[in-house]
Amino acid sequence: MIVITAPTGRIGHQVLESLTGGTEAIRVIARDPDRLSAQIRDRVEVVQGSHNDPAVLTKAFTGADAVLWLVPPNPSTDDPMEHYLGFTRPACEAATAQGVQRIVGVSSLGADYGEDAGLLTPAFAMDDLIERTGVAYRSLRMPFFMENLLAQAETIKHQGTFFLANATDRPLHLVATQDIATTATRLLLDNTWTGQDSVPVLSPDALTPTQMARTISETLGKPVTFQQAGMADYKAHMMRYGMSDAWAQGLADMARAQNNGIYEAEAASATPSPTTFLHWCHDVLAPAVR
Repeated sequence: MIVITAPTGRIGHQVLESLTGGTEAIRVIARDPDRLSAQIRDRVEVVQGSHNDPAVLTKAFTGADAVLWLVPPNPSTDDPMEHYLGFTRPACEAATAQGVQRIVGVSSLGADYGEDAGLLTPAFAMDDLIERTGVAYRSLRMPFFMENLLAQAETIKHQGTFFLANATDRPLHLVATQDIATTATRLLLDNTWTGQDSVPVLSPDALTPTQMARTISETLGKPVTFQQAGMADYKAHMMRYGMSDAWAQGLADMARAQNNGIYEAEAASATPSPTTFLHWCHDVLAPAVR
């Protein structure tokens, strides 16, 4: 039995679609089961509720061999760290009590950075909490998600630009969520691994935002530029979209850590995943923009 958390999110839904084509029994935790397609609901067991609820987790983890663990974002929270650990503490207790054999968690590159890394720091604390249970664990460690640019699809389409707080001339390691999902699926189906380790997942590309803009321009056949936002302006912009002060500050601090090379040490020795930024722009960004 494999349990999937956040089954309607960008990563969870891709893992779920891959797994439902096989023979493994699948159980999902879904706050709103109606967001799952009818086809998926017919092929999996659904436990309704939030995966920060101890009772829901106990029910979902009973008889489970492996779990895909994702903490969903909550841009309105005033305490990102407690948000992450508020989900993970009851999961650790339920996994220990129910004898879950393996957990695959979605985290980030840069755990050894040694400084505050904004919204990445709670992900590292999540890893530590899970590892302390002694369960076999694989922490999927990723850099900047290519899919983050989809939030600016309309701006790219109508204004021919996109904004980040990342430095114009600093290469940024990237990853496509389809590669994360592929790696997670492989690990969930493999019942031979033991112990605890990290698994870097990143694209072959490390591009400056200016190079990203050039690739987007070539893909769309029209000029697209990058504009760097100052940290204060970036934070204020995020808050205008309804984010809490703490979450917006976490995004700014994460960008600052990226500018300081938080991903570099782990990325240098990682085996790249297949999806390039150019490939992703053709397959994902272009359909969203046109």
